[in-house]
Amino acid sequence: MRSYQRLLYVLAMLLTQAKAQKVYYFDKGLAAAIPARYGREAIYTDELAYYLYVKALPTPVAGGAVGGSKDIVWEPVQADSLHILKRAREKRERAGGPPGPGVKSGTHAGGIGISGAYIYVTYSSEKEQTALLQVKGNSAVYVNGVIHAGDIYNAGYLYIPVQLNKGLNEFYIRGGAVSAALLWNSSPITVNTEDATLPSVRLSQNNQQLQGAIVVINASARTTKGLQLHTIINNRSYTSTLPDVPAMSTRKVPFTFDASGIQSKGKHNGNVVLTLQGKELDKKPFIIEAVNATDPYAATFTSAIDGSLQYYAVTPGTGGDAPGQALFFSVHGAGVEAIGQARAYKPKDWGNLVAPTNRRPRGFNWEDWGRLDALEVLAIAKKQFMPDEQHVYLTGHSMGGHGTWFLGATYPDKWAGIAPCSGYPTLKGYGSADGLIPDSGATAMEAMLLRTSNQSDVIKLANNYKPLGTYILHGDADKVVPVTYARQMRKLFGGFHTDMSYFEYPGGEHWYGDQSVDWKPLFEFFKWHARVADSAMHVIDFTTANPGVSAAYRWAVIQQQEHPLAYSRIQLKRDVAAGAITGSTENVQMLALQLQPWGKGRTITIQLDATAAITYTTASENDSVYITKDAAQWKVTGKPDSWQKGPVRNGTFKEPFNYRMVFVYSTAGAKEENAWSLNKAKYDAETWYYRGNGAIDIIADKEYSLDKYADRGVVLFGNAATNTAWKLLLKDCPVQVTRNEVKVGSRVLQGDSLAAYFTWPLKSSNHITVGAVSGTGLKGFSAANANQYFAGASGFPDYMVFGVDMLIKGSSGVKLAGFYNNQWQIADSESVITEVQ
Repeated sequence: MRSYQRLLYVLAMLLTQAKAQKVYYFDKGLAAAIPARYGREAIYTDELAYYLYVKALPTPVAGGAVGGSKDIVWEPVQADSLHILKRAREKRERAGGPPGPGVKSGTHAGGIGISGAYIYVTYSSEKEQTALLQVKGNSAVYVNGVIHAGDIYNAGYLYIPVQLNKGLNEFYIRGGAVSAALLWNSSPITVNTEDATLPSVRLSQNNQQLQGAIVVINASARTTKGLQLHTIINNRSYTSTLPDVPAMSTRKVPFTFDASGIQSKGKHNGNVVLTLQGKELDKKPFIIEAVNATDPYAATFTSAIDGSLQYYAVTPGTGGDAPGQALFFSVHGAGVEAIGQARAYKPKDWGNLVAPTNRRPRGFNWEDWGRLDALEVLAIAKKQFMPDEQHVYLTGHSMGGHGTWFLGATYPDKWAGIAPCSGYPTLKGYGSADGLIPDSGATAMEAMLLRTSNQSDVIKLANNYKPLGTYILHGDADKVVPVTYARQMRKLFGGFHTDMSYFEYPGGEHWYGDQSVDWKPLFEFFKWHARVADSAMHVIDFTTANPGVSAAYRWAVIQQQEHPLAYSRIQLKRDVAAGAITGSTENVQMLALQLQPWGKGRTITIQLDATAAITYTTASENDSVYITKDAAQWKVTGKPDSWQKGPVRNGTFKEPFNYRMVFVYSTAGAKEENAWSLNKAKYDAETWYYRGNGAIDIIADKEYSLDKYADRGVVLFGNAATNTAWKLLLKDCPVQVTRNEVKVGSRVLQGDSLAAYFTWPLKSSNHITVGAVSGTGLKGFSAANANQYFAGASGFPDYMVFGVDMLIKGSSGVKLAGFYNNQWQIADSESVITEVQ
């Protein structure tokens, strides 16, 4: 787009916003340093939230104490010319990851330090009314006691509808340096194009039905049904019907548009018009970019994780889309868009490069749903380009360097070689806004909870790198991710690895140009590496901590563990001529072995762990055998039923969020109980949108049915007395929560200040689980507010019960936590108990 066209577009946007909005900036308030701990773990502490939840928080005044501590006092703060409120002693800190493609070395793409501080502001309203709250640089905000998501990375696109009371309205903003404003639109239902997900228009391709996604803001008191979005680009129009948007919420919605009228490379203007029953509600311009068919481009797809629209980027190879070429899979760094990652590479003459998104430029550190995004895009790339399966390579920079270490160790059979660039291996040694995973627990309870993060520790999975050619690239002057991380891995590899190349770029900072990733020797290293075919891989050494994340390597599958989420290892050898499999196992209850090399009717001998050998005769050409360890002896047992734990459904509280989850809030409780349930569902949906570029259906308990929401994960908010879907989904669960009581098996805990997170399999499905965010009363419900489960690599067990006092006592406030056994029964040996009655 020419510069004057861009100028006209910006002016049009500003005029539209000025006409549609009035803005109130919070330019003064009170601030205090509050003891708080929010990180990559289930435990969190927050002294201010504690006093707020137990209704013991005095109204802030300058010099006044916060809660019960005389040493923590409120101090006045005044905004600067940019409307940033900042504590006098607050230092501006990097809240995000390091720079990468498109971000200058030594800088960060936004983010303000937010650890351990609150800012209190107020607004006096002449009447009850709704407004949009925009806060930047915070991790959360309480509006008249109701918690909402924060804009931790200072992205600026998070607009939250809030209800203002007549008179005083109070805002507790978690963050030490923030900007905050209230906005009023001329229409309560608007469209926002600031955070659009859009594909590239590839010239000479079919562009009649491309898919994008934008945000609809519903600041009205009713759920909007039947919204339509009309797009107009170069006189080509298209109308899409949008999903429902709940009252007082935002939702990112997919839409279709016709870009076939675009015939030239560059940026082009378009318009979206939002209507309801033929009435125009809002209209906004947006920009779409057209590229030549040989240029790097963005493509969108519908994610199976939550049904939202995501994108990936491609740098096409010079050989076109001919099948059988190589595939280079490149994972980006923090703050870097996937399209920027792809554009850092020159086209290769022997393969195509594909860059997934991690769902956001920071997202989930390539773990959790970032990991699932990578797997989705890898499957799409293989279908689209049909590469040679023996020539698929993994690389990435910075946070993507961590992603390379993590995805390489987690799925070692998917790659012919890996190349981490300027990366850190584990979040135990390097963190960002969500901090570090603690290295160890000081108590049995802390150790139990940290065990749930074991899969993230690639140092413990290091033997998985053995078959992978590995090229390590790092600048020796890197101050963001110091070169000591590369040297750590070089030293580790020196003890066992025989196929590693290592290079420190002289004088290289964290980003020293495109050669930080597009390094010729790296790709030459890839060129002479090929993945060994399964039929030729006769030796296996594989470790996993969670079969629900990674269970299989080649012809062996760790089906079940003896101790959930502790490390499991198999070391196996296969002798095809002799018809034998031998080896050893650690923490493996059930093992599945694929027996294709022997065909039908061959008797195979299996000897593991120095126990008596067992025999099995193959029943088909593609037979598998399931063997189980029973009293230190392996036995052939047959395939387990789908109810049992296994690779498809293995537990932990985070698992229900993997399969198009639906949030179910309560309507059968008291007014305050139901209000908490709905507000908590909205808070989690806001956080998921911000962190995961996604959207979640939020429904009332009376709307839920097994038929309508079959094969979708479910997250219930409430307890057995308040949520009518509880009986339908959790009746048989050994964890039960109602008013003033929690039962976990035979154990009973009482009181109104208990909270619980737990999961349970849906019996009508072979893969769906239900999650419950629960409490025994308003104090317990409030204690469950924090959603650290969305922090990348944070670990949660199958169930945990904690009191509101955890917010000031830490791990000693957790009453019990643990894992079900493989039959989904409470296992005392896999539980830690600190308090029961």
